[in-house]
Amino acid sequence: MDRSQKADAVAQLNATFNEVGVVVITRNLGMTVDQSTELRVKMREAGAAYKVAKNRLAKRAIAETDYSGIGDMLTGPTALATSVDPVAAAKVAVDFAKSNDKLEIVGGSMGTQVLDEAGVRALASMPSLDELRAKLVGLVQAPATKIAQLSTAPATKLARVVGAYAAKEAA
Repeated sequence: MDRSQKADAVAQLNATFNEVGVVVITRNLGMTVDQSTELRVKMREAGAAYKVAKNRLAKRAIAETDYSGIGDMLTGPTALATSVDPVAAAKVAVDFAKSNDKLEIVGGSMGTQVLDEAGVRALASMPSLDELRAKLVGLVQAPATKIAQLSTAPATKLARVVGAYAAKEAA
């Protein structure tokens, strides 16, 4: 990799760090190509990205971002999982690490908040943005549904009473 390629790699990583909501650092302990491909596919499906980057270049890229606190974690064979959704990358990485002992969660960062391994696992247990939005819509929609049911209930009862009197007079 020549100097211009390194500069491009640093610029791309820096742009990524400025766009994402969370960075999870993992350590690869001999993962096969198939396992790595499987992890990348799962990350993409969740709206996250998984990239192996040279530690020195990654340290340069995070220097002027909110993620400068994770520089100490970038040692050894590491990879970066990133996502705009603060939960997506952590959730996929932790789930994959449960079934594959060759992937180790080192730590991460959510903006300026540096997370250790336990922090990343706690973040992964939280609901994603989409799940939170669905719950919020459900909570907002539930009272409206109940109000509609209550407002139509008296009319329905009145119609039954009128129908019963009509049936009584007809008989």
